[in-house]
Amino acid sequence: MATRANRLTSYTGASILLLFGSLAPIGVSAQQPIVPLQFSFSDPGARSMGFGGAFVALADDATAALSNPAGLTQLLGPEISIEGRRWSYATPYTAGGRLEGLPSGLGIDSTVGLRTEASEFDTTGVSFLSMAYPHGNWSFALFRHEFANLEFLSETQGLFHGGTDCCQIRELDHRAASNLEFLTYGLSVAYRINDRLDLGFGAVYHDTLLQSTATLFLPDDDSLQSILGPNSYLPERSFVGQRILADDTDWAFTVGFLARLSESWSIGGVYRQGPKVRMAALVTAGQAFDSAVPPGTVLGQESGIGLDIPDSYGLGFAYRAIDGRLTISFQWDRVDYSSIPESLNLDDATIDDASELHLGAEYVFLDATPIIALRLGTWLDPDHQMRSTTNDIIERALLPRGDDEMHYAAGLGIATERYQIDLAMDFADRVDTVSLSAIYNF
Repeated sequence: MATRANRLTSYTGASILLLFGSLAPIGVSAQQPIVPLQFSFSDPGARSMGFGGAFVALADDATAALSNPAGLTQLLGPEISIEGRRWSYATPYTAGGRLEGLPSGLGIDSTVGLRTEASEFDTTGVSFLSMAYPHGNWSFALFRHEFANLEFLSETQGLFHGGTDCCQIRELDHRAASNLEFLTYGLSVAYRINDRLDLGFGAVYHDTLLQSTATLFLPDDDSLQSILGPNSYLPERSFVGQRILADDTDWAFTVGFLARLSESWSIGGVYRQGPKVRMAALVTAGQAFDSAVPPGTVLGQESGIGLDIPDSYGLGFAYRAIDGRLTISFQWDRVDYSSIPESLNLDDATIDDASELHLGAEYVFLDATPIIALRLGTWLDPDHQMRSTTNDIIERALLPRGDDEMHYAAGLGIATERYQIDLAMDFADRVDTVSLSAIYNF
């Protein structure tokens, strides 16, 4: 039985497959290391989280500066809001296995189908901070929001294909790492048109930092045992490396409305424009690169690569009981994820636009001192993973279709005349989130 490690041979052209779902070496057509990245378009604040993110038709505290600026007119006085969150990510990636055919049963070629693992990362930080000031029919707010904060590490090795009694082909193994920080700062303004309609506008400054590396490795040596065995990722066996950097800023805007249909019913809507980010990328030769160039030689590079962060839309309805004890809220969000591959001019990968559905309820114990509120919520996060649309078995394995994901949330609120403290938890397969927020009225 013959076995070989598949070697990269083509470096012509300059292409990149990055964003939310993947990274691909410039001009490397034989294999594409994948670095999934997770973004959240959910509204800030523990109260919103307790509602399962169904907050656009409520927007009745200082977090409205981002979730729906029109809601700022509901504030009775100046407010300061601060939120801290803890995220526990489990980002899946293809770790190895069979691209096609049956495993030989030798070495690590023992998996039927692909093997998936998860990159786990925990982070805690101040996710939202705002100060709102109402004045007559006008309201103003300044805010800071941590849109994303994620580190990702992966090792993919042992992607085999070919016949079990003739030729085993092992694609080059790779190790990847990335760090993403995405902060937004904004000024929101709201105006009360009349007793039934409020409008809001926000100017948002986005600051994006993305650093990513991916390196392809040959087996530890050219022996059959190494070709079929685990990879030690020896520096002298590095074949080619890729680095991507985005350190960019951009302005965007948000608009929203809030209408009171009756004493109990309200409807709200918001549109958030996504920023544009410019990236630079290069590919360098590794120590084992089989050409007459020294390690670190730049094989290809490109700058000014455009990336459009998706626009998003939200529309929601809310019901409040006359006695103020029960509130039920529903929200539909639409995220234009397809703008990502379109902005990169990709013909061989796509992302589906996503329609998120959010539902939440709150019951307030008004007779308690302090006032206590209990909340439950759930929401559907549809698959929006970058996936390959080619017939290439490697790209299909590294860029598979993802899964829809259900989130389940619960929250608790305590309020006095001047203070409100909220705690919420949101659980899902890929990320668990805990939020603690406080609001001070003065």
